[in-house]
Amino acid sequence: MPTTIESNLLVGNDHFAIIVSRFNDLVTRRLLDGALETFRRHGAKDEQLTIVWAPGAFELPQLAQHLASSKKFAAIVALGAVIQGETTHHDYINHQVAAGLMRTAQETGIPVLFGVLTCENLDQALNRAGGKAGNKGTEAALAAIEMVNTLKLLK
Repeated sequence: MPTTIESNLLVGNDHFAIIVSRFNDLVTRRLLDGALETFRRHGAKDEQLTIVWAPGAFELPQLAQHLASSKKFAAIVALGAVIQGETTHHDYINHQVAAGLMRTAQETGIPVLFGVLTCENLDQALNRAGGKAGNKGTEAALAAIEMVNTLKLLK
């Protein structure tokens, strides 16, 4: 029988940071609401949660790096919405944000969860921020809790 390592979804005493892009806040506030509701449902108290607003998605990696380096947080959830426009600008933003957030997680050992929507239009974004396709803020918060607890089991 193989060894299986599987964690629970309880927050415990850990502190979490949520970085939210102010750009497209019609969408990102819904992502934030989903993340907060999820953390609370899994045992977090408000004093265990820190929300940091960023101007846009492009700034999320720098803030994540700063927060992760502080070692005050067990995990960081990055929330944003990059919606395709008439140019390819969104491609440059999406790739750099994803790479920057992953690099921060790898360099610091602090989980950084990707809750950044990369959609073709506003309808798709709203569907992923509490609409037909669920709430990616909720999913990122759940992943943060699970990553923190799994890493504890691996120590």
